[in-house]
Amino acid sequence: MVPYLADPSTTLLAHGIGSQHDLPISPFYAFAGAFAALFVSFLALGLLWSTSRFRGARSGLALPVRFQRVADAPATRTTLRGLGLAAALALLLHLLLGPDDPARNPAPGAVYVLLWVGLVPASLLLGPVWRLVNPLRTLHRLAVALRRRAPHRPLTDRPPTDRPLPARLGQWPAAVGLFGFTWLELVAPDPASTTTLLIALGCFVVGQLALAARYGEKWFADGDPFEAYSDLLARLSPLGRRTDGRLVLRNPFHGLDATPERPGLVAVVCVLLGSTAYDGYSDNPSWINAIQTSPFGRTPTATLGLLGSIALVAALYCLCAAATRLVSGPHPRPLTAFAHSLVPIALGYLVAHYLSLLVTEGPRTVIMAVGTDNASEPLSPLGPGGLAALQVIAVVTGHVLGVIAAHDRSVRLFPPAKAVAGQLPLLALMITYTIGGLSLLLT
Repeated sequence: MVPYLADPSTTLLAHGIGSQHDLPISPFYAFAGAFAALFVSFLALGLLWSTSRFRGARSGLALPVRFQRVADAPATRTTLRGLGLAAALALLLHLLLGPDDPARNPAPGAVYVLLWVGLVPASLLLGPVWRLVNPLRTLHRLAVALRRRAPHRPLTDRPPTDRPLPARLGQWPAAVGLFGFTWLELVAPDPASTTTLLIALGCFVVGQLALAARYGEKWFADGDPFEAYSDLLARLSPLGRRTDGRLVLRNPFHGLDATPERPGLVAVVCVLLGSTAYDGYSDNPSWINAIQTSPFGRTPTATLGLLGSIALVAALYCLCAAATRLVSGPHPRPLTAFAHSLVPIALGYLVAHYLSLLVTEGPRTVIMAVGTDNASEPLSPLGPGGLAALQVIAVVTGHVLGVIAAHDRSVRLFPPAKAVAGQLPLLALMITYTIGGLSLLLT
């Protein structure tokens, strides 16, 4: 679904083909290949992978010192923050002064394509980039600097110490924020309207800055949904930092293994998975008919559908965690211990559903932003067959990578006699998610 395009006749689905329910690929071969890949990887890992091989943030080949000096230089950081603030200002100007027509205003595309979808490849290639360009961080720093330099306040008079952020919150605020954004994109009656975007972004900015004023800049790491989103995907980036602060090139599995087990992590991943699944199902004729004829109205019914999709993903994972504890024995953090293995699955779904949207609508949005209001209609660089194959490969690869990540964590946590058996619930979960993901694409 591309919710910001007003004219249905010009709607380009995120899947890049007329409908994801008639992709030119055999469902039998897609499901058979997926199951074979999962079972073969599971058996091979059980036979050949008996000890943990991932070392988290301790691993990586250090990059040249000169490269790190440039990357960490104050000038570099200031430039990136300036670019982020300038982009935010341009977005605001387009929303205030531009036409209320997504075919001629780049603002909806900047939010729903360049930001939401563009953060995926940017974070995979460069690491947690949103943390560096986040305009809200910049505004917060400017506010703090102005407060310290106010004429009535001596330079030595520091603002009150920031209040500590309750540890139990973890990433729950980011999960709530991600749900709010996906609701805006997939459920809101008119998400492409400049009025809708101005109200939503205004509430978001005021809320984030108010909470940052209370808890300090550290709020953004867990409270800003886009930072949490970017940081989570950056765990699979080959570019990262070791525990000693050095920039390194690393096996992405090491970065994934370093994902902090914090409250709300499962919620963040389940929102990503569930909202993407709902997006794939939302153009199903039966669901369209259901929301159009629902006695509750379109928006409440769609909201329940989105919540139900996320809740189903979360319930299946919680059942898997409970079964793993039952088979392998107690573990102090059964829910978060394997949550990192869902990140490659979420990435696979994001690529399958939104890659073609980025490569087609992304350039069109940029062309409009630089002043050309007669941008040509977007065309997919792949034919239907190639795009269908790419989508299936993305979903299956994400699940196989999830199996690998879960196996390595399992052999680290549990005795050898129980490590493989404890992965059976995880394998069942991966198969269930695979059936669901492929069904959304192929049936």
